[in-house]
Amino acid sequence: MTKESEIPGRLDWLILLIMTALLMFSVPIVYSASSTIGFTKYGSSEKFLMSQVLRVFVALAITILISRIDYHRYKSMNKKILYSGISLLLLVFVMGSKMKGASRWLNLGAFSFQPSEFAKFALVIFLAAWLSDNQDRLNNFKEGIVPALLSIGIVCGLIFLQPNFSTATIIGCISIMILYAGNIPTRFLGFIGLFSGIGIAIYGISAPYRVKRLLSYIGSDSATKDSNHQLKQAILAFGNGGFLGVGAGQSHMRDLFLPESYGDFISAIIGEEYGFIGILLIMALFIIFTLRGLRIAKHAPDKFGSLLAFGITITISIYAFVNIGVNCGILPTTGLPLPFLSYGGTAVILSAIAVGILLNISSQAGLFPAKK
Repeated sequence: MTKESEIPGRLDWLILLIMTALLMFSVPIVYSASSTIGFTKYGSSEKFLMSQVLRVFVALAITILISRIDYHRYKSMNKKILYSGISLLLLVFVMGSKMKGASRWLNLGAFSFQPSEFAKFALVIFLAAWLSDNQDRLNNFKEGIVPALLSIGIVCGLIFLQPNFSTATIIGCISIMILYAGNIPTRFLGFIGLFSGIGIAIYGISAPYRVKRLLSYIGSDSATKDSNHQLKQAILAFGNGGFLGVGAGQSHMRDLFLPESYGDFISAIIGEEYGFIGILLIMALFIIFTLRGLRIAKHAPDKFGSLLAFGITITISIYAFVNIGVNCGILPTTGLPLPFLSYGGTAVILSAIAVGILLNISSQAGLFPAKK
């Protein structure tokens, strides 16, 4: 195990710079997107601003701190981390707060916590550890594959039951990608993918509101008018923005027309205020982040580091591109935040921790040798 004093390289400054830029940009865009609803509901247009500023600085500090901790420590604690994530998901059913018919949050006095955000990274750590330690058993389905599938099934199953269909589905897809990167035999991977797809399809049509979302996505006339209200408002926001945008702080759709404008649909506000160019720039930053993260995974000093870097990278990247795709109407409506930009403490802080781990892997990979 590499000790902190023996880390051979420097942090990947580009990944840190990208995350910092996104976090800093989140302050004005969250303020703009939330000012009207803040004033209407709480009597202050700055209601969400100070919370976001605090989260940005906490996230940056945590990233630097975590980047100095040897990532191998998470391997020795992988089961405890996973069990903690599962316990928090179970706790949601006991004392979670219910919003819009779903129990997804734990209220902890001064702040609330979303266990699924922790669980998704806990699962990434566990799968990276399991696959790296059991490379010689992966041809044995019972001994090498079943334990990994059980962990995925339990985490995704508990999130499905909240219910949170979109988050569970995305976490399941990310897990299958990690299995693929971990050298799972193709015959097993095809079997897993087939049955997962069937299970997701059955669950997807088991509730009327999910059916309405799917029908709305494919443009069926049987979908109710309000089932795609958010999407219609988001597309209008992009239309208002055009190529260059209407200008910072000048959004019209935030004024109670677009629900969740500072959360899941913040991409639409970015598109309206900063136009096609603004969205293109955000996408470019996430593409660079993805390529840089995959490079770290390729050059990681061991299999655990490689799979962990891969898992962290694709988790953040997929969330980003799914969020933008949903806002643009390319994908069915889901409730996923835009990493580092959407308002929300749990997602921001845990993503910052994940990037800190990624930075530590990059430093141990020696991609950027320390100056003598």
